[in-house]
Amino acid sequence: MTKSEKPLLDQINFPPDLKKVSEDDLIQVCAELRQEIIEQVSCNPGHFGASLGVVELSVALHYVLNTPYDNLIWDVGHQAYGHKILTGRKDLFHTNRKYKGISGFPNRGESEYDAFTVGHSSTSISAALGMAVAAQLSDDKERKTVAVIGDGSMTAGLAFEGLNNAATNNADLLVILNDNNMAIDPNVGGLSEYLLDITTSQTYNKVKNDVWRFLGKFNRVNPNTQKLFQKVEHGIKTILLKQSNLFEALNFRYFGPVDGHNVNHLVKVLSDLQKIPGPKILHCITKKGKGFEPAEKNQTYWHAPAKFDANTGEILQKKSNNPQIPKFQEVFGHTLVELAEQNEKIVGITPAMPTGSSLNIMMEKMPDRAFDVGIAEQHAVTFSGGLAANGKIPFCAIYSSFMQRAYDQVIHDVALQNVDVVFCLDRGGLVGADGATHHGVYDLAFFRCIPNMTISSPLNEEELRNLMYTAQLGGKGAFSIRYPRGTGRELNWRKPFKEIEVGKGQKLKDGKDLAILSIGPIGMLASDALEELEKEGHSIAHYDMRFLKPIDEEILHEVFKNHQNIITLEDACITGGLGSAVLEFMSDNQYAARIKRLGVPDRWVEHGTQEELYKECGFDKEGIKKACLKFLE
Repeated sequence: MTKSEKPLLDQINFPPDLKKVSEDDLIQVCAELRQEIIEQVSCNPGHFGASLGVVELSVALHYVLNTPYDNLIWDVGHQAYGHKILTGRKDLFHTNRKYKGISGFPNRGESEYDAFTVGHSSTSISAALGMAVAAQLSDDKERKTVAVIGDGSMTAGLAFEGLNNAATNNADLLVILNDNNMAIDPNVGGLSEYLLDITTSQTYNKVKNDVWRFLGKFNRVNPNTQKLFQKVEHGIKTILLKQSNLFEALNFRYFGPVDGHNVNHLVKVLSDLQKIPGPKILHCITKKGKGFEPAEKNQTYWHAPAKFDANTGEILQKKSNNPQIPKFQEVFGHTLVELAEQNEKIVGITPAMPTGSSLNIMMEKMPDRAFDVGIAEQHAVTFSGGLAANGKIPFCAIYSSFMQRAYDQVIHDVALQNVDVVFCLDRGGLVGADGATHHGVYDLAFFRCIPNMTISSPLNEEELRNLMYTAQLGGKGAFSIRYPRGTGRELNWRKPFKEIEVGKGQKLKDGKDLAILSIGPIGMLASDALEELEKEGHSIAHYDMRFLKPIDEEILHEVFKNHQNIITLEDACITGGLGSAVLEFMSDNQYAARIKRLGVPDRWVEHGTQEELYKECGFDKEGIKKACLKFLE
């Protein structure tokens, strides 16, 4: 790929370099930065549309703020590519999301300009408030703290908790609401409609601008005029919008909405806001994918596209190596529709991931029975509990890493109630390039200690269908089914449903030298390894446990009676998961054996391809073979 010339951006490595540029040239800096993101992501896929949407905001913030002394916190971090390029990582950006390269999200360990490590939504306000209060307690009055949060992230309870608490301590905090009416899919809910009302009220915006200009003139004469007109403006908002301003009701000074793509105006507004103490919110209107027409037209796909032509937008690489084999999420989506057609009690729920989880298939065919609740995992789980308490069978589709956010609700509002909710945990295991914040490696361990909880993971697509069928038969309480990112191996996966006995695994292969106990699709790698070892003359048994809880004790008794050498395998943390359960069973039943646990070690695993991370953790095909051969020495 031939890179375009970028004479201004070539001279900018850190924010002090940016500050040397004249304000008149900032428009050109933005154009070059946007083109740099397009060219880089076109050949090294990552989060695209969100970063394009905040190019002007990124430039304006680093032009006005004194980073890294001032704290700049990005929510989620999908939109931080421009920030990274401007803060010393331009020459490293080609390694973005690659193994041993820079992270796709802000990371405190990577740069002093990344004030807070992020990867999950709705954290920025609370984190920024903590930093602002810390500055206040240290009498560090010059330090500014800014949180940038999207309108999609504002739907989560944590964002409101941060806003509510900020109202009580009057810390010097600026929250920038990046409003593009999108998360990954279009935003839903009352807040989204409320923000749209504000942004589309032409009368309000005209009057607001007139009041602001009037206020500026009088403030030079009498500083108290500013306070007077704040009250007048608040009244105008209430009258014209026929409702009070939500943010000002929470004691935030509200400014906006402003054009988030006018870099010069943003510089002026941000400079003015620096002089106003206390909690403030700046409402910026942006367009996700701004400046790249295909991304503007199809914002959901271009959130994180495959490789593409930077000039035409033509997709150069399909996300699936074999389009005939569906992703596990697609098997979930199609199967859920089949089951819902047979069972009218079934409903589907997802927190803002209808496309990512494939619940959109049901939403299109049965819109009255499928619910996108926005970025609100806690609500999604308790909402599911309420549906189940009144006789429905909810299938709650959540990424494993996001399920961490709703742990209390799983315990208190589902398991304790002993109601039938099916948790379909997508992205279980090591997910790849999104790294430590997104790996879904803890659900097996943190669910295992909860009473009234069934924990399962299918070996393949057919088992996923049958576990979903089994779960919807009812009377089983909280039922977790976890499956990985990406595809399986089965072309002929759409087979008649069969009930699977809860708590029963299966023997995949006999053997006398040692036994492997695996759970989930990672067992297919074990099968590959054993096939090669068998050709070398080794005899190794393989069991697919299928359920972690209740665990198949009949299989475990068989294994311990016949084998002294045992390997457990899980695409999950080895602390508290399958390996721990097998060790506990051995101790409780007075067996003795040599056990090797393969899984994710007790440390943070960063980003890379799934294959690279399996190898790092020692449970790729070669790692499994190596572990077996060590036992057989």
